[in-house]
Amino acid sequence: MTDVLAGPTGAGLDRAGAAELEPRLAEHRRELTGYCYRMLGSAFDAEDAVQDTMVRAWWSLDRLEGSGALRSWLYRIATNVCLDALDGRKRRALPVDLSVEPSAPVEASLAGVLPDGAWVEPALDRQVLPVGGDPAELAVQRESVRLAFVAALQHLPPRQRAVLILRDVLRWKADEVAALLGTTTAAVNSALQRARATLAGVQAADARPAPNLAEEHADLLARYLDAFERYDIDAFVALLAEDAVQDMPPFAMWLRSATDIGAWMLGPGMECRGSRLLPVSLNGNPGFAQWRASGPGGGYRPWALQALEVSDGRVVRITSFLDTRLFALFGLPDTPPDR
Repeated sequence: MTDVLAGPTGAGLDRAGAAELEPRLAEHRRELTGYCYRMLGSAFDAEDAVQDTMVRAWWSLDRLEGSGALRSWLYRIATNVCLDALDGRKRRALPVDLSVEPSAPVEASLAGVLPDGAWVEPALDRQVLPVGGDPAELAVQRESVRLAFVAALQHLPPRQRAVLILRDVLRWKADEVAALLGTTTAAVNSALQRARATLAGVQAADARPAPNLAEEHADLLARYLDAFERYDIDAFVALLAEDAVQDMPPFAMWLRSATDIGAWMLGPGMECRGSRLLPVSLNGNPGFAQWRASGPGGGYRPWALQALEVSDGRVVRITSFLDTRLFALFGLPDTPPDR
């Protein structure tokens, strides 16, 4: 907020009052980032939207009526920012949803590249999920930032998307959403019904099982890290479900089967031999930051964020995001930390 503080405060708000309100605005940053991420499907766009929200909020503090109205006021601004950003924009999706068939042959899998902004981007849990609280509610929150769920949300028209997130994820009342959107409770209920029906149809087409974050998977993830770093592909493939899916934005490639994933790792993926991994939590699921070996001179460089889905003791999906800007956005170092 330092860049915002350089400007004048809202009418009728002195510097002391502004300084007191600043930390209260910051308290809402994480939940607003989660909201904007679900709306936009992009961690970068969500960060921009929240910053825009804070700037707009700071410059219009004089319009805030009552200290208890701050949260709903910020959500109203954030919603308008997101709706403006989505105006005329094509929906984001996962590579598996942008291609008709899996990549074949595997050796030619890197031939196609998706246009910028076509795919849903990952989000770091600590940037979009609340800390603490009721375990059942936290489970709902984690489910609502799964890559597959965020991709499904992108099928909804923007206002329906906002209604569904506010009602079903954030648990707002219908009249509260109506006040935020400047519409009627009946219109909100109608939009929610249509959004739920659309989402149910989209999710029905996704046969992948819901993630299971039980502690029993800690050993699986440890073996995944070990097999990948040793580049023991036989051991690596043994950790995958038979029909596991792998995709790798920005490439249009996607694979469906442990056999093809293993063949890819021994083919185009061979340059990942010697990589280092660091466990991270992405989209309510386990994941890894990957640094690839730089070459004969030694050292490592940022390469990918691997988002995993795990079910029934096996890895069922690997999405590797080859956007190294994510390392800076997520506060990850340029070289892997010492263990």
